Amino acid sequence: MKPIRRWLPAAALAVVTTAFAAGAPIAGYPPKPARADLVLRDAAIATLDPLQPHAQAVAVRGGRILALGSDDAIARYIGPETKVLDLHGAFVAPGFIEGHGHLMQTGQSLMELNVGKAPNWDAIVAQVKSAVAAAKPGEWIVGQGWQQTKWNETPQPNIDGVPLPASLDAVSPHNPVMLSHASGHAIYVNAAALQAAGITARTPDPVGGSIVHDARGNPIGMLRDTAGEPVFAAHARYLATVPAGKLEVLRERALYLAMRNELSKGVTTFVDMGERFETIDWLKRQVAKGVPLRLYVNINGESVAQLDKRLAAYRTIGFADDHLTVRGVGEILSDGALGTRSAWFLQPYSDAPDVTGKNVKPMSDIARIAEISARDGFQLSVHAIGDRANRETLNLFQSIFRQDPAAHTLRWRIEHAQHLAPADIPRFAQLGVIASMQSIHECSDAPMVIPRIGEQRAREGAYVWHSLIASGAIVLDGTDTPVEDTNPIPNFYCGVTRASDHGRTFFPDQAKTRMEELRSYTWDNAYAIFEEHELGSLSPGKLADMVVISGNLLTLPSEDILRTRVLYTIVGGEVVYARPGAGKWRSGQLFDAMPEFNHVE
Repeated sequence: MKPIRRWLPAAALAVVTTAFAAGAPIAGYPPKPARADLVLRDAAIATLDPLQPHAQAVAVRGGRILALGSDDAIARYIGPETKVLDLHGAFVAPGFIEGHGHLMQTGQSLMELNVGKAPNWDAIVAQVKSAVAAAKPGEWIVGQGWQQTKWNETPQPNIDGVPLPASLDAVSPHNPVMLSHASGHAIYVNAAALQAAGITARTPDPVGGSIVHDARGNPIGMLRDTAGEPVFAAHARYLATVPAGKLEVLRERALYLAMRNELSKGVTTFVDMGERFETIDWLKRQVAKGVPLRLYVNINGESVAQLDKRLAAYRTIGFADDHLTVRGVGEILSDGALGTRSAWFLQPYSDAPDVTGKNVKPMSDIARIAEISARDGFQLSVHAIGDRANRETLNLFQSIFRQDPAAHTLRWRIEHAQHLAPADIPRFAQLGVIASMQSIHECSDAPMVIPRIGEQRAREGAYVWHSLIASGAIVLDGTDTPVEDTNPIPNFYCGVTRASDHGRTFFPDQAKTRMEELRSYTWDNAYAIFEEHELGSLSPGKLADMVVISGNLLTLPSEDILRTRVLYTIVGGEVVYARPGAGKWRSGQLFDAMPEFNHVE
């Protein structure tokens, strides 16, 4: 009691001493805990907080984590108004962060033909025929997702597995058709679309792209990378004829569908890899109205001159209660894709000895964009798939860092980083460059990797997640939606098994551990968007973004991972998605908190 005597008056000390001796309560001691708005209990919680890695229950108040612990420990935070969700052992993790996606394109894809599920070219032609029957003459038919290497039969005749145009032209003679490749680095169009774009046999290949021709020199409709830009321009001219009111409704509908899709898959934050200034202005107005998905939006599609002039003015951090941040430039394309043989390699393709791929956007232009980004304090994300594209990008980043050491703090990224020369693997950690990778791409691409580049190059540098992590690099995860389904569960499975749906396992020594994969989707993605102090782990004071999954991803047998389902998605302590039949509040009905935008008639 001597320390107390130093500052307590004698009379007060007597009262305290008497009270303790008698066992009498002291007013205000112990303090009553704050009552939670929401409590999740009877759960298996992976917090990703090294100070408290696991918990059974979590309390949320004011949109943030209040406390974690056992069911008994958290019971003290439950009051009359607390919403309590008993999870019966379900798995809880920080909300998934989609580390690389395309928001508006995802929404648009959900309103277009999904040709990615078609088993072969004939089935795609049948889809287009049905769409034409319901369309007006001149109306564009748009779809995406095809990948010729996944068809169950090769169309005849063909060029490099891609059909000649007769069948598509026959079913759609008066409606332009534009079908995007799954990689996003090629389109297949019909004669009407070629005519609208002004592409003929005499049209030369543009810088960073190529037009595929038949034996007579006529374009078949396959346009790789920048060769598709005249078609995109023609489609834009068509859209300019559509009433503005209808376009706005379609735009709002695309945003709604994209957000609903993400929330239903357990995604609470979405990293959008590129929107133009005008679209960002529009998104800011939508976010101001209130949306449930957090957005980190990069700027892309603008000229170097426009970036130089306007970039700094678009810096936005934590707008609308941490629902919109704009502080990145990307995804800038240094090369194309493996599937279209436009990924840029140091050596020729094994199955095309005269091809090494394409430098899509000249490296000199990317260098200027990098200088502008560093000057204005923006993160830069550069798309690089082939080993040469990765080396050129690493060299560029290294040069910028030497000129401007402050750029080191901007967390620059290489998107995909799928094929690396062995000497370049440790450079990511050495330079502090983030490897923004997508596990699901390995499972999708595995059947064509060795035919494209040979076994040795594939073994040494293809999707080398383990080697990068072991070197100290930050390795992210995502899906590149709509290139792949945004669902993190198949992605997680690919990350920890490297097993494709063809029954093969692709160099399993490069697989991630379960915790590495979960970290890639949560804390690492949060770090990559400068939000590791708010997102990515469950700790008192951090934002209450969580996903509830039917099975424990850290302990389930690998063959059971794909059977798990997202039960609830929680953003800022609000349940914004509940799987049908997942359950009810102890008091009241669960509901989807996102109001639907205007319906498209």
